[in-house]
Amino acid sequence: MPHLHPSCRLLLCLLLVGLLLLLAQEGMAQKKPVTKPDTTIVSDTTRRFEDRVMQNLRELSERKTIMGKLLSAILDFTPETEPLLNLDAELIEREYERHNYKVVRNIEVISLDAFGYSIQDTARTPRNWLEKTGNFFHAKTKKSLIRNKLLFESNNILEPLALVESERLLRQTDYILDARIIVDDRTTTDDSLDVIVVTKDVFSLGGSGSFTPSSGSGRITLRELNFLGLGHQPEVTYRFNKQDTPRPWEFAGRYSIENIGRSYITADIAYIDQNYYREKSAFLHRDFYATNTRYAGAAGISQIEERILLPPANADTIPTYGKLGYTRHDAWLGRAFKFKTYNLGYEPRGRLIIGARIINTNYNTVPTENYQSNQLYLGSIGYSVRKYFKDRYLFGFGRTEDIPTGSIVSVTAGYENGTLYSRRYLGASVAFARYRTNQGYFYANVSYGSFIRDSNWEQGVMELQSLYFTRLYENGNWKLRHFLQTRATFGINRNPEELLTINNNDGLRGFNSEFLRGSKRVTLSYEANLYTPFSFLGFKLATVAFADVAWLSAGNKTSPLKNKPYTALGFGLRFRNEYLSFSTIQILFNFYPRLPANEDIRGFKVYPVSRPYYDFTDFRFERPGVAEFR
Repeated sequence: MPHLHPSCRLLLCLLLVGLLLLLAQEGMAQKKPVTKPDTTIVSDTTRRFEDRVMQNLRELSERKTIMGKLLSAILDFTPETEPLLNLDAELIEREYERHNYKVVRNIEVISLDAFGYSIQDTARTPRNWLEKTGNFFHAKTKKSLIRNKLLFESNNILEPLALVESERLLRQTDYILDARIIVDDRTTTDDSLDVIVVTKDVFSLGGSGSFTPSSGSGRITLRELNFLGLGHQPEVTYRFNKQDTPRPWEFAGRYSIENIGRSYITADIAYIDQNYYREKSAFLHRDFYATNTRYAGAAGISQIEERILLPPANADTIPTYGKLGYTRHDAWLGRAFKFKTYNLGYEPRGRLIIGARIINTNYNTVPTENYQSNQLYLGSIGYSVRKYFKDRYLFGFGRTEDIPTGSIVSVTAGYENGTLYSRRYLGASVAFARYRTNQGYFYANVSYGSFIRDSNWEQGVMELQSLYFTRLYENGNWKLRHFLQTRATFGINRNPEELLTINNNDGLRGFNSEFLRGSKRVTLSYEANLYTPFSFLGFKLATVAFADVAWLSAGNKTSPLKNKPYTALGFGLRFRNEYLSFSTIQILFNFYPRLPANEDIRGFKVYPVSRPYYDFTDFRFERPGVAEFR
């Protein structure tokens, strides 16, 4: 057998494991959902106290006083009707199998305003002045926009998966809180049917901000997720009175138009003018948004100027930076193929996908000699199996959420034609996820990519990631879920200025150090979310406790696990109103037992943040690309 480079053997192993996982995914028999047992997480005393408090507030709200009217307006004592969740996507598909290939006669779209309406009970209407006022200032989603999201049309044959996938696409739209697609059994015949589509909006106008009294600096962000109900999404951010920067103000603006016509093509425009980062970009893109999507692609241009952190010299005590400026043209196209099936009632979820991409990068300012203008040609081939489950209380506070499961394996090869030198690229990735209602969710991913120049493998990166969350433990209106995430990034023969950090979402929440950097990183994170029954003005409350551990090292032969880790411990509160477009509001109290030398970082700090620390990874085929080192 000819001798293989270790990296080649690694790629072959990844592909073999991925193919085995995909075969197992396709052949695995579906099990019936298991009913979740009740688990006591709060004492009876706490439960009785909660009941007494809610009963007293309910009685006060019924009084014809100013306080009673105020409580009646801001508090909702009606128990929520929880939808049927934890359903296997394949079981949902089987419900609609008897409707496959029937003709769709009529499509009735019911678009509900953000406040006072229920997708479970369409007869419910706003009951107080607060809900009515909110709806007055809200532009309801146009029915034509909802119809453009559907994968089926009137007077056409209903394809398999069209109902299930259309409901998921509506629910994953930023300006729609939830969606249900119902076949009207009263009018269904052997060869035709009528469909009812019910959607509920979020209040699309939102924003955020911050202010520091001691310095007078702050930030204001305004966004509209559904301008005039047309699906346009403008967003602007303005920072003022910034300290220790060349200029006291910064501006960022973005504008998106999603799903132009029925093409599922989205247009994005961005203009960012910050002290150390400037961007002008425009893109048109179309993803593999549904399982049965055949074509995807994108084209665009971007001009970027930024400041990057350079590796310090031995005697340096002050961070050093370099300027990087470039113009990039980017285009790619992908095509999905499905295998033939002789079962007309079954739509296989596996897809073979190929893609090609061209990236032309011209540098006008470089901080080191490791940057060169180039044309990068990439090609990928992969196989993906996608399915979705429904659940709640994952990243939301009660809304229906779609959990992606399945498997994907892909191989990417390419060639970089540079002004200084040319080289090849080779990469591979394997990922899978499983979800069981009585066990929870588990996701794992392994990927590797590297450039090859004159038989030397350079700028390589290996990534390993796993995410596990438990099932939802419930006792009355109290709900508890645990999260556990591990991540590892190993740089192989990276350039000196390419370094990793453990700042914020890259490692330790709320942590920020400009000196603590390396080429290998391992992180372990645990979080417990306790969802309470308390609500004020529609904002639901959850408590969070977490622990983060991060290891960091430099050099190709140094293991980060041999070094002493850095840790972060914390707890805090989390607020969210699912009817508003505001991000989840978190106030975390963090403690860092160990701090790096020569760093002005408080060992204990309050950390307000709106970005989630965890997120799902979908199993849709992405554009061919180089493995990112970040």
